[in-house]
Amino acid sequence: MKDQAIPKATVKRLPLYYRYLRILNTAGKTKVSSTELSDAIQVDSATIRRDFSYFGELGKRGYGYDVEDLMNFFGKILNDDQLTNVALVGVGNLGSALLKFKFHQSNSIRVSCAFDIKEDIVGRIVDGIPVYPMDSMVEQIKLQHIEIAILTIPAQEAEQVVDQLVKAGIKGILNFTAARLSAPDNVIIQSVDLTNELQTLIYFLHHNYEG
Repeated sequence: MKDQAIPKATVKRLPLYYRYLRILNTAGKTKVSSTELSDAIQVDSATIRRDFSYFGELGKRGYGYDVEDLMNFFGKILNDDQLTNVALVGVGNLGSALLKFKFHQSNSIRVSCAFDIKEDIVGRIVDGIPVYPMDSMVEQIKLQHIEIAILTIPAQEAEQVVDQLVKAGIKGILNFTAARLSAPDNVIIQSVDLTNELQTLIYFLHHNYEG
């Protein structure tokens, strides 16, 4: 890999490339061009070639890309050859839905434990995942060597919980709350604001209609 920073937009597209390459490989296809990839995943071919260029020579002009080699390359980059255990904090409506989600697009990601304050679910196995009380979160995360957590709790409680997660050794947080969270520089927080995403979609719909 070239010794340079990979743009965040490129990193976000890597799972998309990897997922489609897996589909092609399963179907027995051995070669694919950037144009074919573009048609399938709705990313223009120039962007695909630029994304790939950050990782060196992955294909040859006029020859295309070797599907299996490229799939294995991106799988390694995305650590899909290693199991990553994830902690879920908050087993409300959204949290419960995430427990049911089996991350079927990757065999390497697994929610291995969850935490909540509700007495009716604490101590139970929900969709195959043990739910622990919040006061045992730091201990369990350290014990299970977990580095990634998903946050689906009320926004007003989020920052305090982030402090505990950092104390437990968490290095990455997927934040589904509306709170703007802060953490040490060595902890990556990626926020998913569903309301913001829907409002953006609505804007584009109306913009297109009016245009």
